[in-house]
Amino acid sequence: MSRVACIGAGTVGRAWAVVFARAGYDVALNDAIAGEVERTAIPGARRTLELLAENGLLSEDVETVVARIRPAGSIAEAVTDVVFVQESVREDVAVKREVFSEIAAHAPADTILASSTSAIPGSDFLTHFAHPERALVVHPVNPPSLIPLVELCGTGTTSPETIAAARQLMTEAGMRPIVLKKEIDGFILNRLQFTLVAEALHLVGEGYCTPEDIDAVLTYGLALRWASIGPFEVAHLNAPDGLQGFVNRLGPMMRQLGAAARTDYDWTEEQIASAHAQLAERIPLDTIADRQAWRDQQILALRQLKQQALG
Repeated sequence: MSRVACIGAGTVGRAWAVVFARAGYDVALNDAIAGEVERTAIPGARRTLELLAENGLLSEDVETVVARIRPAGSIAEAVTDVVFVQESVREDVAVKREVFSEIAAHAPADTILASSTSAIPGSDFLTHFAHPERALVVHPVNPPSLIPLVELCGTGTTSPETIAAARQLMTEAGMRPIVLKKEIDGFILNRLQFTLVAEALHLVGEGYCTPEDIDAVLTYGLALRWASIGPFEVAHLNAPDGLQGFVNRLGPMMRQLGAAARTDYDWTEEQIASAHAQLAERIPLDTIADRQAWRDQQILALRQLKQQALG
């Protein structure tokens, strides 16, 4: 298989390394902190692969896949002769511009250059080097090694061929790509996620319910549908005459509640501290790592159920 490079070996970068190594690519993994790849990233990737194997989501031996991930001492070394680069450094425009200047200077001219940025428009840092038509945002859900959705967003300069090639590569690597038709801050997932969180803070902050109640509404209510179908299909199936009938009947209520929602809610430090205290009582800070492991197991169990249901 071809070689890819992952620049940045933090949580997201090492998860990307797992995605590509699992798909058969040789992965060059680089981090600005010397020794970070060997010390933290590769052992973390091994633990993730062991979890995937335990859940029947790995078709090869763990060590065979881990062996495809190798440390690279510099960006120049990492991107030599690669077909794809995935950058996952910190969310800072100046840092990303500098990193991509170096990537573009050393990668082959036809290499696809992708960023994992969560909110920064790619046009802010992906158009200042030679051949910017090969660059785009490939925004994952953390961690991409467990959650397959990925958002592809061009910069306005990105070529259709680059978008198509990135979409094919992601699909073949086991991801589920969507393509944004134009740039928007936060892309799609974060805009939906943070809009819901903002209204949740409003409902808790104004005393309508507790943080635990909000989480129950999602996990025992909305998420049971959303795990299989999205909000448009939910509405379409909730009326015998489909989405149009649903909106004809409930459109006024939808508009009323939408207008009343407080996605710009000005929460206070005291409200956040109170919500934090309630969460910390239920999930003490020294148990967060254990709870994260439980979360990851739940994600994989749900993926297995979905695979079985889809045949």
